[in-house]
Amino acid sequence: MAGYDAYDFDFDLRRRIAETLWTTSGWSTVALVPGTVCGVGGCFSPPYAAPQARLSVVLEADGTRITDTGASGMHGTGLLPSGGTWRLDGVERRGTYHRRHDGRLVSLQVRSELTPLHGRPGYALLVAVRNRSERTLPLRLRPELSAGPVGTVPLGEWGWMPPEPDAVLPGRLVHGPLEVVLGPSDEAVFELAALLDGATPAESPARLAAESRAAVGRRTAQVLARVPRLTAELPGLDEYYRRSLASGLVCLWDNPSFATVPFPATSGIDGGALCAYAWDTGGYAPHTLSLMLGRGVGDVLEAMVKADLTDHYAITPDGAGTGVAYAYSAWSLVMLARAAACHDGITPELVARLHETETLLADRFPTAGELRDYGAQENLLEMRSTGWEHVVASPNAERASSLDSLADLADQYGVPLRADDLRAQAGRIRDAVSQELWDETAGWFKSRYPDGHTELAYSVQAFDVLRAGACTPSMAKSLLAHLRDGAFLADYGVSSVSGEDRKHYELGDLDWSGGGAYTGEAPQLALTLWERGESRLAWDVLRRVLWMGRHFPYFPQDHFCDRPAVQQRGRRTNVIAGLTGTEAVLLGLAGLRPQVNGALDLKPPTWLPTALELRGLVYHGHEIDLALSSEHCEISVDGRIIYSGEVAPLQILGAR
Repeated sequence: MAGYDAYDFDFDLRRRIAETLWTTSGWSTVALVPGTVCGVGGCFSPPYAAPQARLSVVLEADGTRITDTGASGMHGTGLLPSGGTWRLDGVERRGTYHRRHDGRLVSLQVRSELTPLHGRPGYALLVAVRNRSERTLPLRLRPELSAGPVGTVPLGEWGWMPPEPDAVLPGRLVHGPLEVVLGPSDEAVFELAALLDGATPAESPARLAAESRAAVGRRTAQVLARVPRLTAELPGLDEYYRRSLASGLVCLWDNPSFATVPFPATSGIDGGALCAYAWDTGGYAPHTLSLMLGRGVGDVLEAMVKADLTDHYAITPDGAGTGVAYAYSAWSLVMLARAAACHDGITPELVARLHETETLLADRFPTAGELRDYGAQENLLEMRSTGWEHVVASPNAERASSLDSLADLADQYGVPLRADDLRAQAGRIRDAVSQELWDETAGWFKSRYPDGHTELAYSVQAFDVLRAGACTPSMAKSLLAHLRDGAFLADYGVSSVSGEDRKHYELGDLDWSGGGAYTGEAPQLALTLWERGESRLAWDVLRRVLWMGRHFPYFPQDHFCDRPAVQQRGRRTNVIAGLTGTEAVLLGLAGLRPQVNGALDLKPPTWLPTALELRGLVYHGHEIDLALSSEHCEISVDGRIIYSGEVAPLQILGAR
């Protein structure tokens, strides 16, 4: 069967590394209280925010009080967690209680189902209790909702940090019967729902949960209708691919009051970064996002251009701009537009506005000959040391790629932008990057400051310069030599700063300062290497992060590279750039190459680590299946085999 449904993304909670997990419906998002079977933590459903909310339950069985606190060690004599399953539409947790009191056994099996609500701000919690004792037990469930500050926060104020409401709203806990008498082996289900808006729904909590799960199922089927299902012989690759897709799914929001529906938040599952950064949205997995959103990508681009990303780095859920001008925004928007043009087409008017946005954003930064001085860390990587700043190889090289792509789009859509001039300017920028910023002795790019002094910061961003085509063969060879263990490579991923860079490498800022990396970096580096024909090195990079597919239900903002771990505080719990894993598999490992004229080419790697199949890729209304190994390739279009033979570059579909 081609395609995925919601239950293909089930995750065994026993494998998790993250301390606190969240679950979202695309309307509400809610946290699990670590170590508990039924405990529920903070909840967000814009504009409602309840960051300190907590729902706890106590069971009373024949006079025995059974708590669910998550206490560890010998103090944990209450309800004990025994596992569970994270799903796209909620979380099931299991627990056990088996103790004697005054010589009489109380033995209970407990299962909870937590469902973030869709169409309403809040969540439902169903608690099923089975009596394993050999006697009848009177049972009572005592819920307690301690909401903390619950209030509304204007959509334009949802930025990087989870919002803290000022106003206090009552919230409401509704429930069904809370007392029952259970015979041996009998089971009772208690129904509860917490509503942040204080409303009293006509439906039961169980009904609310069922409606929300159905809505998530429909949305999942719709969003993944064009995304192919991966089957691979190599262990771990399929899990990584599915978890990558899940990372994108949990970033999509359906609230009709948002600027677009769906709205692709950069993160959002923990209430933070429930805004859309251009770089995260378009700079990492533009083709995968285009497959998922279809023509909705055009809506996202229009919203970002309207918000004036020449002055901001992201848009809030209502479409307002937030933050400072970000050097990578224009390139990211153009890359997303290029991908959208490949899959569904865009309008000539959007191409013209993107060119204007690119020009205006570039003009915000001082010229340095053909290059731009992109300022300090707040406009770039936000490293905590002086380093990759001012006149830097990246994003100057990415600007050249943007101009080339704008020229391609102008030619495709008949937009009068002097495409030849754009390409000529791109060439001059690339020449300036290689001639002015390359340090031959170091074999690396230097950053040039306004006073003329230079710094060598061994940032992973240099490999994006390679992808942008600004490196000679000898420069590329020098850059790739740094892809070794102890420098940029480690057992569990890529380091954002080389471990050999004693000035800039540190362990407190994983995404851009070393010791780990932003989640999109390793798969994007692998994709860059596949695009260059470095198949074995590409796989060597990607294989190092396959562990993430086994240990995260969705990928976090960043992770360590020397051990399978994440920072448990101060980072966003999820990130849309987790989709880059899918992007690397589709465009890198499988070699699919969508074109702006609507053609679909295949440029398979010269070496493959495993045989793989992609089933159900939908491109311009055609369903494509691909089976690929090092020795053989078979391609079907709409159920008809169009090629079966040796592995070689070919065109799957012609221009539209």
